[in-house]
Amino acid sequence: MKFVVFDLMGNHPNVKTGEILSAQERMKQVVDQAVFAESLGFDGYGVGERHGAPFLSSSPALILTAIASQTSKIRLLPTVSVLSVLDPVRVAEDYATLDHLSAGRLEMMIGKGNDPRHYPLFGITEEEQWQSLAERYELLKQLWNEENVSWEGKYRPLLSNITTEPRPFQKQIPIWHGSASSPLSTELAARNGEPIFSSNTFHPMGKYKELIDHYRELLEHYGYNPKQAVVGAGARGLYLANTTKEAIKLYRPYYDISMGTDASKFNQSPFKNLEDHIENGSALVGSADQVIEKILHYHQAFGHQVQSISVEGLSKEEQQEQLERFATEVMPVLRREIPTTVWETEQATVL
Repeated sequence: MKFVVFDLMGNHPNVKTGEILSAQERMKQVVDQAVFAESLGFDGYGVGERHGAPFLSSSPALILTAIASQTSKIRLLPTVSVLSVLDPVRVAEDYATLDHLSAGRLEMMIGKGNDPRHYPLFGITEEEQWQSLAERYELLKQLWNEENVSWEGKYRPLLSNITTEPRPFQKQIPIWHGSASSPLSTELAARNGEPIFSSNTFHPMGKYKELIDHYRELLEHYGYNPKQAVVGAGARGLYLANTTKEAIKLYRPYYDISMGTDASKFNQSPFKNLEDHIENGSALVGSADQVIEKILHYHQAFGHQVQSISVEGLSKEEQQEQLERFATEVMPVLRREIPTTVWETEQATVL
């Protein structure tokens, strides 16, 4: 199994210390965390995209470029690039530039996003989100894979004989599809034989398993081998301690403030409290053995080969402690238990 750290770059006062970071301090914190994650042996680092408070992640390509300049191995992911509202020409140029500056460490992840505030900001309606995403995705791939592109569609002015520069560093930039709530995202991924990344955050396992199963069924429908499906999955926070009781006590303030934000409420999570989320959801809160057991349990259901974690919201000291504990107490066991070839070849694509 491979492991990545995700950060949406939310910025609000620390619930335990009262510390308030400036925007610059919060951005530096993310870059420093990515450097630390690489030193611990994590395989990737992801920065989300949001367009409104309390998030500072409106430009993940820029943040990931800063990370690229201070790392050498870790793979870099926008999680997700909200392609449903972006100009594919600009996206093609920005991320091809990142691909060069990182020497081919870019793993593109696209999606519609789950914050409805970005639709009016960029001039489309929420009802158009899937049509817009599909059209812009097709153009993005064409711009990366072809030169002298001529194109006409609904969501941007026509193109005539256009070649975007720079051309990608990688022969083919891997594209992942963020999957959270709709079979339309799994349909788009399966039709193109590309991997999915399940958010696996706000709801019980069954909701996400249904989408992953649907993805594998569609892969077979489109002529791909579902046994070679490439799947990643997230989790609802991480807090390791010697006992579950201790972990719950230390993590509860962070959990409560995170789940109380408007962004979290939009996802309509059915969990009543942290204990419910640990028992019936993906929250990785407890001892190392309990977290290992939970990830293995989810792997039996999802068959995922990449696991993301997040320590967002914790104090800097706790973030470092949690990443280090996960890297030393959890990752080695799961690497042995769940072998994978993801990121050991040029392209994470269903063959």
